[in-house]
Amino acid sequence: MNNMKTVLLMGLLTGIFLAIGSLWGRGGLTLALAAAAVMNFVSYFFSDKIVLALYRARRLEPGEVPALDRIVHTLASQAGFPAPPVYLIPGPALNAFATGRNPHHAAVAVTEGLLQRLDEPMLTGVLAHEFAHIKNRDILIGSVAATLAGAIMWAANLVRWGALFGGGRDDRNGGSPLVMLAMVILAPIAAMLVQMAISRSREYEADATGARLAGTPDGLARALKVIEDSSRRAPMPATPATAHMFIMKPFTGRGLMNLFSTHPPVEKRVARLTGRE
Repeated sequence: MNNMKTVLLMGLLTGIFLAIGSLWGRGGLTLALAAAAVMNFVSYFFSDKIVLALYRARRLEPGEVPALDRIVHTLASQAGFPAPPVYLIPGPALNAFATGRNPHHAAVAVTEGLLQRLDEPMLTGVLAHEFAHIKNRDILIGSVAATLAGAIMWAANLVRWGALFGGGRDDRNGGSPLVMLAMVILAPIAAMLVQMAISRSREYEADATGARLAGTPDGLARALKVIEDSSRRAPMPATPATAHMFIMKPFTGRGLMNLFSTHPPVEKRVARLTGRE
């Protein structure tokens, strides 16, 4: 169900891109897509090194944390790919993320607080969730979604500047200037909302896949509650650009802000995991 939702949302993102591109013409559409693709190509291949350095993550040596080694190798065997290196992020916050472009070029990072506060079943659940992101190629899906969303931003800017200087739009296309203005304003907002909806859908899928890898949803369900409580009391210092990578958004938001969140509400995630939804 979540995979189908992702496909539909990606189709919607493509439709928004084509719609706003039609206001500019084929040349502008190609330029916007190419510019966004180049930026996200670099991000796709080098984001793992960038984000690990950003959070001062240190690679754990084999045997340094034996219990963690055991969990990682067990989950890797279940997932069917090599055990990725594990990195330790300094600090008391509770969080984790996976990065890398495919199962053979991946890494998992956990905070010191996570290792100290979670028992083994909860830690297994968290790592299983991150392994699920690797197994489901969510980094690739996120990169494609980011490329399309970025291209929409570029195309909207091209249309706006073209309109200001009286060029760029093919006169034979006709249409109302008000429609063009609405598209330029609303399309980037819609693209951002769809991209975030894709991210939330992948989180649900990673929860489900992670529960299967761990053999039970209980550890992950308990861990999500503990991490949420910790994040409310002591938010992790994280950049908004990387917040989507973590198992839980480092800073919390409620009400309307959930619409703009990259993560589903914890209560809904737990309800799905425990079969109460």
